[in-house]
Amino acid sequence: MSMENELPGGWVRTTLEQVTAPVRITVLPKEYPLLPYVGMEQVEAETMKLLGTVPANELKSNAARFWPGDVLYGRLRPYLNKVLRPDFEGLCSPEFLVFPQSININSRYLQYFLNSWSFRDFATHLNEGDRPRVDWDQLKIYKFPLAPLPEQRRIVAAIEQQFSRLDAAATSLRHARAKLKRQRAAILKAAVEGTLTIDWRAQYPASETAEQLLQRILHERRAKWEGEQLGKKKAYKEPEPLDMENLPELPEGWMWTRAEQLCEFITKGTTPASEKLFRGTGEKPFIKVYNLTDRGLLDFTVNPTFVSEQTHSRELARSKVFPGDVLMNIVGPPLGKVSIVPNLYPEWNINQAIAFFRPLPDYNRKLLCYSLLTEEILSWAKSRAKATAGQFNLTLEICRDLPLPLPPLTEQQQIVSEVEARLSIIAQTELEVEANLKRAERLRQTILAEAFAGRLVPQYPDDEPASVLLERIRQERKERDGVQKKGKAGNGRARAAVKVPGAPVKIDMKGMEQVALWESACF
Repeated sequence: MSMENELPGGWVRTTLEQVTAPVRITVLPKEYPLLPYVGMEQVEAETMKLLGTVPANELKSNAARFWPGDVLYGRLRPYLNKVLRPDFEGLCSPEFLVFPQSININSRYLQYFLNSWSFRDFATHLNEGDRPRVDWDQLKIYKFPLAPLPEQRRIVAAIEQQFSRLDAAATSLRHARAKLKRQRAAILKAAVEGTLTIDWRAQYPASETAEQLLQRILHERRAKWEGEQLGKKKAYKEPEPLDMENLPELPEGWMWTRAEQLCEFITKGTTPASEKLFRGTGEKPFIKVYNLTDRGLLDFTVNPTFVSEQTHSRELARSKVFPGDVLMNIVGPPLGKVSIVPNLYPEWNINQAIAFFRPLPDYNRKLLCYSLLTEEILSWAKSRAKATAGQFNLTLEICRDLPLPLPPLTEQQQIVSEVEARLSIIAQTELEVEANLKRAERLRQTILAEAFAGRLVPQYPDDEPASVLLERIRQERKERDGVQKKGKAGNGRARAAVKVPGAPVKIDMKGMEQVALWESACF
């Protein structure tokens, strides 16, 4: 059965260019200093919500102008799901296609259509490259289901009623996700400060203090180094003790130490020439920052990269890492990605944006990982990092100076067990939250699919057929094109004068309290 036959009676399947066309009015923002400006980052993906605006007088480059009721469509590949219908006059990024409001087509009906997965998939496959743009000439041929104008209004009302319910649920889920993140941070903080095991510690006092343990670790560190340097004249250098100033108090029997004291080795990786890196398959796995996570687990399913055995053993010999090594990104934002190297491969390698810590046997590597993930230790590192153009860079000196808590050995093992038990519950809940957020988005798209197939609201025989509406749209377009040819539209658009608003649009935050109550009842 053809697509045309699947539409209800009174509908017409036409093309986008038959019902609308973008207009482009390029202006200098300094000429409209009081108008609000909308950039790509100000539109929330999927939901099409406006997150805010910035004053146009803060901009230096050209912008596009729009009026209330226009539809803005992000034409860059990463932003094809960003479609906005502002109810105010303003300026926007030139990367938006601006579709003017018309009395013959409901602009929200058009907005929802442009946000549907079917249209987005079509647009996504038009161009290739890192940041490709789609052009109107490519989009205009797409089939458009034109409903009678009264039915368009009913469809929009039904969509928005359904979306309001989904948005409330999604907001609650996002609040729950943030709450779980805070709980994760609180557990890690309690672990490294000793409060997580306070009851266990009272029941099972340690037979060895952290000071005694540190002496054993330092002795082991020296013996290991001397064994590896056998026959060489280089003298062993004892790691400096930690500067304890401004560090919080630890439980009795614990102590603060420098990371260098607890590790046999702390250094960073090396990145070879691009032609020596292989995507998808190869001899030795090569870890990049995007493979690290903030959960302690390495994710090598993300764009796996490899190097040859020769590159690994020669050029990158110093940056070899092994199962059990702890990795941390030293270039951000964001900093704070820490992962333990798994045993999927016997040997790995890392790039220059990653430092690795090889803890000695009597310092639990999982405790090291949890410590590096805490906001307190990360903040200590950030306060000493070099920041240029919004980028943080940690030096190896900062990594080696990091303050790490050292509990007695038996308590280290208990801390790890306690943390793993609690974080596993949080991780499972997070999976459920993410699954439901994805389900909510699928439901949004199901609603849109039903709407543009004519199955969301009933059809009324008294509605003017879409064929008549289409003819009126064509006449409107013809008249407008005639005005443009006479030069009365001013860069392709005829508009009545509109007063410049005195301030940017404000975001209405009403109803957040009710959503919070709903969240507390569900989670």
